[in-house]
Amino acid sequence: MANDSHQSSLAVSYCTDALADLVAAAGGLYGQQRTTRFFFDAEPQEIRWVLRATGELIDVTIYEFPDVSVSPDLPDTDGTAIWQSTHSRRLFSHAVLNAAQNVFAEHGEAGYQAKWMLHPFPVALVQDLRRLHLRDDACGLSHDLAHP
Repeated sequence: MANDSHQSSLAVSYCTDALADLVAAAGGLYGQQRTTRFFFDAEPQEIRWVLRATGELIDVTIYEFPDVSVSPDLPDTDGTAIWQSTHSRRLFSHAVLNAAQNVFAEHGEAGYQAKWMLHPFPVALVQDLRRLHLRDDACGLSHDLAHP
């Protein structure tokens, strides 16, 4: 993850469908939903993402909780905020699509399944997010339409 002033990386477990959850959450903000949440299992921590839409802006806040076995029922405020940034929906969705497509280009469906084990590459979710993004965001950046 990176923005104009910060950069960070997270190591997460294959136990959660991390890429699919991220892509689905980004896509969910194109409808009536104003907030989407999902988490990554970081064994034993929970890494909870909260995406809030305000107009065309997306506020991204990532919280860390010490124990994923008890934290899913806790409010966001019980976690420690480890990342916060705000982006236009156009740029955020474009970045999520690029990340997913880069993973696909590097590993393909079979390679992704071999690395992530429990979860296939989220082809349909990536295609849906791309469709929504191109339809609603007037994105002038280039898009790789050859991959999912």
